[in-house]
Amino acid sequence: MVIYGKVGKTILTVLNVKPMFNLAIARNKLLTFIFTVLFTLLLIVGLPNIRPFYVLAQFNTTNSKLLISAASSLKEVMEEIKPIYQQNHPNVNINYNFANSGALQQQIEQGAPVDIFISAAKKQVDALEKKGLLVSGTRSIVAKNRLVLVVPKNVVGVTSFYSLQDAKVKKIAIGEPRSVPAGQYAEQVLRKLKIWEKVKSKLVFANTVRQVLAFVENGNTDAGLVYVTDAKISNKVKVVVTADEKYHSPIIYPLAVVKRSKNIDVAKDFSKFLVSDQAKAIFKKYGFILP
Repeated sequence: MVIYGKVGKTILTVLNVKPMFNLAIARNKLLTFIFTVLFTLLLIVGLPNIRPFYVLAQFNTTNSKLLISAASSLKEVMEEIKPIYQQNHPNVNINYNFANSGALQQQIEQGAPVDIFISAAKKQVDALEKKGLLVSGTRSIVAKNRLVLVVPKNVVGVTSFYSLQDAKVKKIAIGEPRSVPAGQYAEQVLRKLKIWEKVKSKLVFANTVRQVLAFVENGNTDAGLVYVTDAKISNKVKVVVTADEKYHSPIIYPLAVVKRSKNIDVAKDFSKFLVSDQAKAIFKKYGFILP
């Protein structure tokens, strides 16, 4: 291999090889130099197109503990995610506190030692952020949902939201709108359809969306408004209709790390895992909509 001209001399200088001195060495160094340049260019061009993925964090997790306050509708999916995360983080002890989002918000405001908060609505997370109780930059949306009207499996004749006005429908369960996001969405739908005032006397208010589901399952009410994911886990109810999304606020599950957390790095890592492809597959399995 022969290297000609000023360009050749310049390359040999860069490669620290004297002209006419062992051309075999010069050739090998030149090939290495070219390969390095090409590989670097490939990384620069290709990296923006590489799909992001969860990277196992390197931190000291000895006896780390996480308390995660999450909306009750997330119970099954979060419990399935827990052991998967712990396969790579066996020293992270994860505990859950499931309740309605309003109650969880109040607990955090009153000093509960919560590390991560996952609400079923934007309202509660916004309130905590305004009070400076969340770690900046840790908010994300882990899932979305839909609101449905359900009745006991053996009930017939209820075919739409308007059927709730019928005399045969005596009790309707919804979440308490002031503290339960599902109840807030239910009220919005019923008001939008202009039947809120007509069915108001029939309403039975529940502390959580899961309690709404239980009321319908047990026949304590003739109908109820729950999330589609709640209806999916029950074999005692059937879905009558899904609410049009234009009738209510977006049903989203925002997450944030609580500033009072004593394990912020671990909390951040678990939060990242919840939006990884591995976790998304579990959310999808339970009927949640991916953001």
